[in-house]
Amino acid sequence: MFHHLMVWLSLKGQKYLYPQVTRRLGADDVLFLNWGYEEDPPMALPLEASDEPNRYCIQLYHRTATEADLSGKRVLEVGCGHGGGASYLMRTLHPASYTGLDLNPAGIAFCRKRHNLTGLEFVRGDAENLPFPDQSFEAVINIESSHCYPRLHRFLAEVARVLRPGGHFLYADCRTAVGIAAWEAALANAPMRMLSQSEINAEVMRGSEKNSQRWLEVIDRRVPAFLRRFVRDNAGVRGSTSYQYLQSGGLAYRMYCFAKA
Repeated sequence: MFHHLMVWLSLKGQKYLYPQVTRRLGADDVLFLNWGYEEDPPMALPLEASDEPNRYCIQLYHRTATEADLSGKRVLEVGCGHGGGASYLMRTLHPASYTGLDLNPAGIAFCRKRHNLTGLEFVRGDAENLPFPDQSFEAVINIESSHCYPRLHRFLAEVARVLRPGGHFLYADCRTAVGIAAWEAALANAPMRMLSQSEINAEVMRGSEKNSQRWLEVIDRRVPAFLRRFVRDNAGVRGSTSYQYLQSGGLAYRMYCFAKA
């Protein structure tokens, strides 16, 4: 039941709730919408002072994106949110270009205003119908976004279409227990070769715990009361339903690296 409710909220949220969330959280300059990540021992990732408040969200991006070498590559991120990950990866991994795509028009407007880097651009578009020619990119990144897509198989086919041969799909997301079989089936049938898979529940829990207090303060300050539960659950803060599912094993969070033949 929870899985179906989460999917319904995610699909509705894409079109109706996420733009409202952007307008509220943008006032606090919230650059990341993904859960955190921390290893044991800690990653101790070197960061600029301006990036330090977002350490745990950044670490999930860093660990996922560094499964391949992005230096000098043309990179697409599908589901770029508020663009914090795009900005960080552009500045630190030095791709030739980086395109962030999202369905949320308010999010794209925020990204264009907030992130001004040479080679970085933001485009509004649908993950299941990417507005790019075949073989446009050498890497595609997708962080904690695909659970919102009604037809995951269609998204995976689009990723393969826009990737050049030898390109990489760098991917991290979660599913509740009832949705794992369908998730695994879609990934197994993707027109790409899986190079690695790892379950990162412990790392995501550790990062989210460290992020919880900051997130709760922002949510309570900026989000209307009727939206707070939805936002807390999507933020994975300590004590939220999604956090409890992650803790109990009812939610699987995984990281993948695929390559196109």
